[in-house]
Amino acid sequence: MRSIWNGNISFGLVSIPIKIYPATEDHSISFRQIHTRDGGRIRYRKVCELEDSPVESSEIGRAYEDADGALVPITDEDLAALPLPTTHTLEIEAFISAAEIDPLQMGDAYYLGTTGAAGAKPYTLLREALKRSEKVAIAKYAHRGRERLGMLRVVGDTIALHRLLWPDEVREPAGVAPKEKVTVKPAELDLADTLMETLGEVDLSDLHDEYHEALEELVAAKVSGATPTAEPGERPAGAQVVDLMAALKESVRSAKEARGEEAGEAAKGEAEEGEEGEGAEATVHELRGRKKAPAKKAAAKKAPAGEKKTAAKRSGAKAAKAAEEEPAEKAAGKTAGKKQTGTKKAAAKKTTAKKQTGGRGTRTAS
Repeated sequence: MRSIWNGNISFGLVSIPIKIYPATEDHSISFRQIHTRDGGRIRYRKVCELEDSPVESSEIGRAYEDADGALVPITDEDLAALPLPTTHTLEIEAFISAAEIDPLQMGDAYYLGTTGAAGAKPYTLLREALKRSEKVAIAKYAHRGRERLGMLRVVGDTIALHRLLWPDEVREPAGVAPKEKVTVKPAELDLADTLMETLGEVDLSDLHDEYHEALEELVAAKVSGATPTAEPGERPAGAQVVDLMAALKESVRSAKEARGEEAGEAAKGEAEEGEEGEGAEATVHELRGRKKAPAKKAAAKKAPAGEKKTAAKRSGAKAAKAAEEEPAEKAAGKTAGKKQTGTKKAAAKKTTAKKQTGGRGTRTAS
């Protein structure tokens, strides 16, 4: 891998010699311009407008054009004399959380490698410090004729550099959002959530550039002299949405079919939604519970038979219980009767004894 920048990382008083390598590559197929009449190659030549003749690259310099159109030459010596500490140094300014960086600011990505064995220890130190702190480093550096802002983070065992746009280079989204006042119903949001859940997650490594693959096949066929037989692709539907709810429901149905779910199940769920009229909330809740709805209905239909059996069992249990309780009540009644009888007999004996005692006393007095 060829480096595109050599310099040092300035980490306080620690200096780390590094090289910058591109972290990405472009797989685009490049075309050349030709003359359609005879197939001749179209070329551009750098011509001096004063001499009207081609100029070699070694004779080409740079200049700044002012508002009046005058050209002010800027030499390499002028640029080298600029008092910038980041001319050959990647100066770390601070350490912050990655969440504080707006993704709109992120640009090209690079890998940072060390230069020589002397840089291995401080490089590893910075990498491990970034890992443990779970933060990223914000740095400034000069590249391709201007000072740039960058973010350092850890990727595996390597420190990566992401070029960041300066905050004033990010435009405000004024006037981009729709100006019309639109109210989104909770049912529509719920249905959108259902569509998101149906589409599910994806492994980014499974995604590929289908257009690039088709273009490669086309070029290979043309090179071999064969006639390309590409099948026409499906034309995208119009952008205008007449019925948002209908479009969302159709999207959910299509997504489920694409994932291999049964179409009948989805159609049954949609039929149930239609029976409930215009109740948006009920429609959405039925959509989320489509798979469980048939089971609930089947259970509801079989409920009468089950209830009869259950009632019969309960009646039998009650009858058995009543039968068990009757002997107990009779036994309790007999016991109570015996107690009452015994009490009456005891009371009668006491009364008789009193009478007899009373009679004896009377006789003695006389």
